[in-house]
Amino acid sequence: MSMKLVILGLLMEKESHPYEIKQTMMERDMHHYIKMRDGSLYYAIEQLKKNDYIETVETVKDSSRPDRTIYRISPSGKLLFQELLLQQFQEKSPVYYPMVTALMFSGYGDQEKIYEIIVKKIEEQKLKNRKMKDLYEEHIPIVPRGVLHMMYCSYEHGLTQLRWLERLAKDTKEGRLSEEGLPLDEQA
Repeated sequence: MSMKLVILGLLMEKESHPYEIKQTMMERDMHHYIKMRDGSLYYAIEQLKKNDYIETVETVKDSSRPDRTIYRISPSGKLLFQELLLQQFQEKSPVYYPMVTALMFSGYGDQEKIYEIIVKKIEEQKLKNRKMKDLYEEHIPIVPRGVLHMMYCSYEHGLTQLRWLERLAKDTKEGRLSEEGLPLDEQA
C-alpha cells in the first residue's frame, strides 16, 4: 500500500502532525498491511508538502518539545487521494509465501524438524489471530467500516492460514509429504 495514500487518507479523517499519523498507523497495526519505516513516512510527508498535496494548518510551539507542524489535505491532495485510492483497488499483486518454496522439496527433509517448525508457526498464527480479532473489536466504535473490513480481512486470512498450517502439520507428523496421487482431503 502506498505510504502517500495512507497519509492522505488519514488526513481525510482529520488534520494531524506526522507523529500523530505515525501513532494512528501503529494503533491500527498497519504494519500488517504496508511497509512502515519512519524515514518513508517523513519523506512522503515532505514530498506531499512540496507538491502542494498537503498544507500547513499551524505550527504548535512548546518550549519543552520540538515544534509540531499540523497538516491538512489540500484540494489537489484530495484529487491525488482519489487517484491513488482507485489505483490501489485495482492493484494486482502476487502473494509470495517463503515456506512454499521449501514445501516443494519437503518430502526429502527431516520430517521431525519440519514438524517442529510448523507447530511453532501454528502457535504464532494463533497468537496473531487473537491479536487481529482483538484489534478489530477495539476499533469497531472508532473507525469507518472500510477500516473494519481491512482488519477483518486480515483476521479471516489468518484463520485460513491456521487451518492450512494445521493440515500441513498433520501430514508432516504422519510422514505423508512425499506421497503422490491423493488430494489433500482424502485419507490414504
